[in-house]
Amino acid sequence: MIPLRPCAASLALIVALVSSLGGCMFGPDFRRPDPPKDGSYLAPETAIAETVSANVLGGEAQRFVENLDIPGQWWSVFQSKPLDDMIQRALAANPDVQAAIAALKIAQQNARAQRAALFPTVGLSGSATHNEVPASVAPPLSSGNSIFGLFTGFLNISYVLDVFGGVRRAAESLDAQAESQCFLLEAAYLTLASNVVVAAVTEASLRGQLAATERTVEIQRQTLGLLQRRLALGQSAVADVATQQAALAQAEAQLPPLRNQLSQQRHLLSTLVGETTRHEPAATFELASLALPRDLPVSLPSRMVEQRPDVRAAEANIHSAAALVGVAVANQLPQFTLSAMYGFQVPASDQIFQVLFVPGQAAVTAGGSFLAPLLDGGALAAKKKAAQAAFEQSAAQYRSTVLTAFRNVADTLRALEFDALALKATSDAERAANLSLEITRRRLTAGDAGILDMLNAELTYQQASLALVQTRASRYADTAALYQALGGGWWNRDDEGKATPAKRAVCRAPKP
Repeated sequence: MIPLRPCAASLALIVALVSSLGGCMFGPDFRRPDPPKDGSYLAPETAIAETVSANVLGGEAQRFVENLDIPGQWWSVFQSKPLDDMIQRALAANPDVQAAIAALKIAQQNARAQRAALFPTVGLSGSATHNEVPASVAPPLSSGNSIFGLFTGFLNISYVLDVFGGVRRAAESLDAQAESQCFLLEAAYLTLASNVVVAAVTEASLRGQLAATERTVEIQRQTLGLLQRRLALGQSAVADVATQQAALAQAEAQLPPLRNQLSQQRHLLSTLVGETTRHEPAATFELASLALPRDLPVSLPSRMVEQRPDVRAAEANIHSAAALVGVAVANQLPQFTLSAMYGFQVPASDQIFQVLFVPGQAAVTAGGSFLAPLLDGGALAAKKKAAQAAFEQSAAQYRSTVLTAFRNVADTLRALEFDALALKATSDAERAANLSLEITRRRLTAGDAGILDMLNAELTYQQASLALVQTRASRYADTAALYQALGGGWWNRDDEGKATPAKRAVCRAPKP
């Protein structure tokens, strides 16, 4: 091969030109969205500092404490070790979380691959052939052999100069996408933990409703027995006995649906912890085994948007979209590439090392090139406009996510307020219904009340008992919903992730 030597002056000029432009990056630089201007979630005149209390288990007043920090394992506020253990199992084995972890790894590796484009690429190529020339043709080798081997080898170096920042913007976009995926993983952890808490509370509620219904059934059986004894003594009518039998059957008919719902709830818990329904969790839950936290956090709105994983993911999406605008702009400008090649071609293997290390025997080429778009039918301009529209779309989606976050917190605060009021009312109603039932039973025994009086008392007591259980369960479920609405405390999982006055909390993938 004949060595090719580029013009050193021209190459130096190209290098100097592109080096002077190497710091340029086109497109909008990302700026974090401004924090919400509102300082509260509810109108000041309607906000409360503490809920009412009720004289019943789980009826303690709850205080709303502004800027109370949230623990990393926020579900520990319910003080239930079986619940803690179940959530840890779910976080380790749930396939949806595992899929989110894999998605994060994909995003991180794509970002790493894009950053590699900022460095030169080096490639090695080679070939070996066996050749034979006809006897009628003069041998190409000085040795006169008509059969010979030909060995070729090249070392190729190529470097795309990121003059206008397109490669760096693309890497910036993929880094932002990886950050978004990290927060989506945090959202998956938060949602899963919340789902386990709510499933456990729902199971406890169903067990409470079953117990209340079974108490009502037992009371109605006792009433039926009383009526049957009175019938035997001629003090009651057959119609009264039949009416009570019908009421008892209706009460018993409510048990299978409740047991079915309880069974489905157990199946849900199995699924959440990554097991098949054949393996139901060993732990069972009762409302009495769950503590109700007295102090509830209420983060300021400006803090809440820093804590919510979905809001932070939407913010990262804005960053990614802004960087892609820069990529689209850079694609409209010339692309510069530097390349070099070192190689050799020899007809015999015993000459390879001689060619490699003897000056003047190897072929060397070096140079630069550029590619500038001239006519493309408007494709690049359209892609730039599409990137700008995507940036505007991501900004609008961020605002929508923030509005939804505000609504989640406000709805939960109101729900907790009204849960407490409802629990106070239902606990009073249950006590009154229980007293009325006891008085009516005594009157029925004494012959001063009829079957309709007894049926009304039994129905009122059953409805009040069920309402009391359901309202108690709502307080626990809505308490979990508040922790979820405020972000769940992921930044307190360990000391490294904690925010400081000088640094906002950053998302880091949980350690395996």
